[in-house]
Amino acid sequence: MYFAALLARTEDGWEASDTELDDVETLSDLADLARESSPEEDTVLVLIEQEDAWFGVVRVDGEDDPRIYVSDAAAAARSAYGELLLTDELLGREPGADDGPDLDSLDLDGTEDGESEDADDEDGPASDAVPHSPVGDSEILDDLGVSEKELRALDAEDALGAIAEALGASEVLETVR
Repeated sequence: MYFAALLARTEDGWEASDTELDDVETLSDLADLARESSPEEDTVLVLIEQEDAWFGVVRVDGEDDPRIYVSDAAAAARSAYGELLLTDELLGREPGADDGPDLDSLDLDGTEDGESEDADDEDGPASDAVPHSPVGDSEILDDLGVSEKELRALDAEDALGAIAEALGASEVLETVR
């Protein structure tokens, strides 16, 4: 079960809206969705959580590139919305480097019908490339009252509530929950 909300900072405080991410396919789509929620190019936070397993914060300030924080990259990598946030850049990879095997270079010697000898190797290193730890910009909310240390200490179970409370937006977030 996922929960996703947009928090847009306005002159009058924070405004919240729940959002469906079903039509969002890329980080650019998500940033565009956030920008559309704030015509004044104010700060918009996209808050995403999955069943107490992980949470993510995407911050969009006007036309700047989105800033991202994910509490547990390995847990997020196992979900469609998490994969949306876990860009190659965020994980410290070369863009497009981990696109799977190059089909032109495969030796099709008849073993493709069964399991190959090194089938276990395919799952090992690739899954280990995503750390079981936070990734991204841990200072994403510093200027809004949530320090890096506080952000990293948050438990996925109550993280979004704690962030909203620190921002003074807990009531507006609860209205869309």
